[in-house]
Amino acid sequence: MSSELRKLNELIHAILPANRFYARKLGPPGDFASLSDFTGRVPFTTKEELAANHEQHPPYGTTHTFPLTRYHRFHQTSGTRGKPLIWLDEPEGWAWILDNWEWVWRGAGVKAGDTAFFPFSFGPFLGFWAGFEAATRMGVRAVPGGGLSSEDRLRLLLHSQSSILCCTPTYALRLAEVGEQIKLPVSSLGITKIIVCGEPGGSIPEVRRRIETAWQARVYDHHGMTEIGPVSVSSEADRDLLLLRHDSYFCEVIDPATGAPTPFGETGELVLTTLGRHGSPLLRYRTGDLVMPVPHEDHFALRGGVLSRTDDMVVIRGINIHPSSIDAVVRSFPNIAEYQVDIDQRHALAEICLTVESDAETASALARKLRSFFTLRIPVSPVAPGTLPAFEVKAKRWNILR
Repeated sequence: MSSELRKLNELIHAILPANRFYARKLGPPGDFASLSDFTGRVPFTTKEELAANHEQHPPYGTTHTFPLTRYHRFHQTSGTRGKPLIWLDEPEGWAWILDNWEWVWRGAGVKAGDTAFFPFSFGPFLGFWAGFEAATRMGVRAVPGGGLSSEDRLRLLLHSQSSILCCTPTYALRLAEVGEQIKLPVSSLGITKIIVCGEPGGSIPEVRRRIETAWQARVYDHHGMTEIGPVSVSSEADRDLLLLRHDSYFCEVIDPATGAPTPFGETGELVLTTLGRHGSPLLRYRTGDLVMPVPHEDHFALRGGVLSRTDDMVVIRGINIHPSSIDAVVRSFPNIAEYQVDIDQRHALAEICLTVESDAETASALARKLRSFFTLRIPVSPVAPGTLPAFEVKAKRWNILR
């Protein structure tokens, strides 16, 4: 019996029949004879299904295997795919989350004795809490940078002698801008590694190159979800490959329309089963992340990281446009700070336009490059620096009018 199949059978016996959500979906527990038996008998779990369950059984839903008194961690999804969901963990489940984050840190070459800086305010979503606690558990000195301005964070970063930075790609670029403004270039701060998460920028070569040029540091991508946990880290050997934590997750990639498995080299939706989070499990969870699986060792990895999300893609004049594609083109212009994408879907033919913090000449050059890349005319309007919102955590640059 394979390790994955053994863990799937352990999972199903650990959660049934106590977990009401999955007891209703699956019925009595029974061993799976093979991985195909598991995928054939277990239906997908969707975010919409979880949202409906939480709505019917407020505030926590019925996805818990144990009595609520055992749960000591309270987290909430970011709400990028609808109303935020509260997600709870008991001590054993939280330890499993930290194990996975330690795997991420080790994958980026972080070790005990290093100093890592976290330049964000700790909100209810899981990612930064887990990253911070996992770092301290493995002997990394973790420096909290919440409740400070960007200028003060840069000064604290210098004072703390940190060599590791953990933030979103957007905020890494934002800190570089602020450093230029206050005459404290981020390349002088001693950062050697930057672990980025929350957005797909770390696996977009143009974005990664821009961050690395500003900081003179190596960028590692990572992604995860509050309801799933930490999932991936960049390959040390191949910059464009995102490795999955197959020891902790049963990973699939499917055609979003049919649910059929996606062949290697083609784009599909990532589906994950949490093998060790027995207290708050998810089985065959449709993440909404569009990825390209490629063979890697005994499993598969993701070429180009998380390419987009199933609900983010827009179709303009028959052209599929993903946020990561727009980001790649915009970030190839070093003198563009922030930008915004406006999409008007109120009419029969959708329209798209960009607003960028740049001069008119750069905006015109960007419009030409966008037209060449997408074979589509996309108007670009320049505005003065500081006009558009700046983001610390997940950037919200797409404004869709429906």
